[in-house]
Amino acid sequence: MTKNIGFLSFGHWNPSPHSQTRSGSDALLQSIDLAVAAEELGVDGAYFRVHHFARQLASPFPLLAAVGARTSRIEIGTGVIDMRYENPLYMAEDAGAADLIAGGRLQLGISRGSPEQVIDGFRYFGHQPAEGSDASEMAREYTKILLQVLEGNGFAEPNPRPMFANPPGLLRLEPYSEGLRDRIWWGAGSRATAEWAGEVGMNLMSSTLLTEDTGVPFHELQAEQIQRFRKAWADAGHPREPRVSVSRSIFPITNDQDRAYFGAETRSTDQVGHLDGGNARFGKTYAGEPDRLVKELAEDEAIAAADTLLITVPNQLGVDYNAHVLESIVADVAPGLGWR
Repeated sequence: MTKNIGFLSFGHWNPSPHSQTRSGSDALLQSIDLAVAAEELGVDGAYFRVHHFARQLASPFPLLAAVGARTSRIEIGTGVIDMRYENPLYMAEDAGAADLIAGGRLQLGISRGSPEQVIDGFRYFGHQPAEGSDASEMAREYTKILLQVLEGNGFAEPNPRPMFANPPGLLRLEPYSEGLRDRIWWGAGSRATAEWAGEVGMNLMSSTLLTEDTGVPFHELQAEQIQRFRKAWADAGHPREPRVSVSRSIFPITNDQDRAYFGAETRSTDQVGHLDGGNARFGKTYAGEPDRLVKELAEDEAIAAADTLLITVPNQLGVDYNAHVLESIVADVAPGLGWR
């Protein structure tokens, strides 16, 4: 099965001399350089995580626009934007502009978000859940507004004496990018939220973490999540086929540097922990010689069920090393699995 392969960068930076990414400027500029390098290697997607109040990538749209301007083929996206922090109308304008700059290559991953660096950080951004609601519901309401305005229908009453002439009828947000509504992904951390994404007509983005645990291996639980999403999508009667992505940490070991960095991860297994007051299951890291990785990845049921695989990259090891990892996956691993 042909599979889209992208990278997902959290954009960590640290002033430590051991880091290749020591400032916010480094994180942003190296993200652009890695996207350019990935496109040259034949990688299909460049995705970036969004975390507020952290030494990581935060404001995505300037970065996405810059990557879009420097590349011509690769999909560009987020994994994911925390909707608790967003003004959905302003976000729709930013997303439309970035998508037009990129020529329609934006794949926008959004969600309720992950545990934060600060307590209720969204409140500092001016967002307050309505009485009787909570932050998760607020994120879903913002998402519904975003999806609605991305349809491109007019909704705002025009001024009868505008500064500039208006087209007839109610006004929509501009710039409008045709087709962007179909390229919105929901980062689902559970089976229930995946079903909700299918109901409202968003693609599914699932990571190396699920905020629930049924005792089965991570990839089996995630495969069930994908199956439930697809059923909810079909039951809702959406006209197009949805897309599904999963994230994995995959490190082919082809030289001594790889072995020094990730040799210990060859014994990696799933982990179960506590997150947001409940059990959570974390997927394992795949590390080993390419032929071993081919055998192990072939048994991953969730990867088999997805059309897109996002490779999480250790961005503080620098652009050259991460390009090496991606090249090895594309050249040494993907062909053995029939992905290329």
